[in-house]
Amino acid sequence: QVQLVESGGGLVQAGGSLRLSCAASGRTFSRYAMGWFRQAPGKVREIVAANNWSGDNTYYTDSVKGRFTIARDNAKNTMYLQMNSLKPEDTAVYYCSAKVPLTRGAVYLRDYEYNYWGQGTQVTVSS
Repeated sequence: QVQLVESGGGLVQAGGSLRLSCAASGRTFSRYAMGWFRQAPGKVREIVAANNWSGDNTYYTDSVKGRFTIARDNAKNTMYLQMNSLKPEDTAVYYCSAKVPLTRGAVYLRDYEYNYWGQGTQVTVSS
């Protein structure tokens, strides 16, 4: 089992940057496929980015490609989301998630596939 805690959210102007962190408890963090999701008011939760257990297989939703970077440091039990060139439409609560993968290269894109979730961190981008 793993517990996830997000941090790094806040208020930023359009064009600015934030780095979100997701700290995981437990000694088996490296076994998990991970994902970042977000949910804006009145909208469904959507995938932002995801990676496999080693971090060498990644996925980005089209709207963040070239602006966001997902990374993980298994030695520190931490995953990151570097967000650059932020836009007002990036405003949402951001969640990290974890799942024991079926294969080493597996990346998961659907929220129902994940077993563990953090509490979320608010990102607000002003225009």
